[in-house]
This record gives sequence, C-alpha cells and structure tokens, in this order.
Amino acid sequence: METKSLSLSKSDFKLLKEHLEKSNMSAYNKEKLSNELKEATIYSEEELPSDVVCLKSEARIANTKTGKEFTFKLVMPEEANIKVQKVSVFAPIGIALFGYRTNDIITWEMPDGLQEFKILSVNRM
Repeated sequence: METKSLSLSKSDFKLLKEHLEKSNMSAYNKEKLSNELKEATIYSEEELPSDVVCLKSEARIANTKTGKEFTFKLVMPEEANIKVQKVSVFAPIGIALFGYRTNDIITWEMPDGLQEFKILSVNRM
C-alpha cells in the first residue's frame, strides 16, 4: 500500500511530536506515527493546503469495510465533546487522520483492531 507523507503545519507537527513522546498508544501506531513524522512535509500555517486534516478542521470519513460515514471536528482535548462531533486530536481517530488529505486512505489500529478509513472531505473552520 502506498504511504503518503503527512502535510503538517509547524504547530501541528510540534503537537504530534510531543504527544508521541508521552503517549501510551499501541506499538503499531507509535511506530507508524514516528515514521510519518520523519517523512512529513512541514508548512507554515498560511501555506498548509486547504484539504489537509489539521487542528480545528472538520473531516468527513468513511470506514472502507462498512461504508459507514462519520463527520467530526478535530479539537484540543479540553474542547472535545463527542455529542457535538468534536474529537480530540489525541483520540486514536484524530491522530490517525492528522496531516492526511481528501481521498487518502488510512490504516490505523483502533481499540477493536486495524481499521481502514477514506477521507471524503476536509473543511477548515
């Protein structure tokens, strides 16, 4: 499967890097994120392409197996509230999508095993 490099703003890159160092995510996800951060393309906040999932963006995704769609906004943990579709950037799905773009397919280890998602659209707020 082709791996695309992440597109991250400087502040989002820093956020993920710090999280990686103190996170208790699975070994699979830790290694995947670590490798993705090494290969990431870093942009200034202004230059980050508009279809990249980043902090405060809204993403619509589909589970590639079930076709089930989800829409949510990525926020800092203190703003997270699943009832209003606000997901922490550090939730498994948040970290999985961070830095990917519309039409990318992501495989990530969720509590119930490896899942594959396709990003259908991204909106910046």
